[in-house]
Parts: sequence; structure tokens; C-alpha cells
Amino acid sequence: MALSSIEAEYMALTQATKEEIWLHFLLSEILDRQHKKLPSITIFADNQGCIALAHNPEYHARTKHIDIQHHFVRENVEGGEVSLEYTPTGVMVADCLTKALPREQFVQHRASMGIY
Repeated sequence: MALSSIEAEYMALTQATKEEIWLHFLLSEILDRQHKKLPSITIFADNQGCIALAHNPEYHARTKHIDIQHHFVRENVEGGEVSLEYTPTGVMVADCLTKALPREQFVQHRASMGIY
């Protein structure tokens, strides 16, 4: 259980990173590119604190309770397998699946995903 929104986003980022690595392995098998490194994937996040936590390897008293498994994100950011990019909440397309939005914004995001 997360104790803050930053920690919750960081946990979600860990899961997204795991999925990204799995997809890289799958693509390398399909494309038979075992010796070539695939380019890093950009993961978009709307929580700047979460992005800062993933980029900053220093110990902080506020983050000491975060389970070590979630620092997997930090290792992959440092290694170049994953890059993180801030995207404001207003343009985060996936929000229509997770949040109550005004109708116009919901319709716009839904259309951006190709769902009509």
C-alpha cells in the first residue's frame, strides 16, 4: 500500500518498466535482434515528484519506507533502458480510463486512443 501519491506513481512506474523490458525481449525475439540493443522506451508520467525520485539515487528520509523492488525503475533509468518524460495531466490520454473527466476532455482523449 502506498503512503503518498508519489509512492503510488512510483509503484506504477515500476510495473510499466517491467512491461517495457518484457516487450523489449519479445521484440528482440520476433525481430531476431539478439545482439542489437533496442532503443530505450519513453514512459510518460504526470507526477514530477515520481520522476525526480527515479532520477535521484540519494537516500531520503521520506522515501526510506519504499520497498527496494520499486527502485528497479531507478536502475533502468540510470542504465538507459527507460527514459521518463513529464506530461501534464491535461494531455495525459490514459486519464480517461482512470479519472472522472469533463465530457469534452473525455471524448478528446478517447478519440486520441482510436476508440469511438
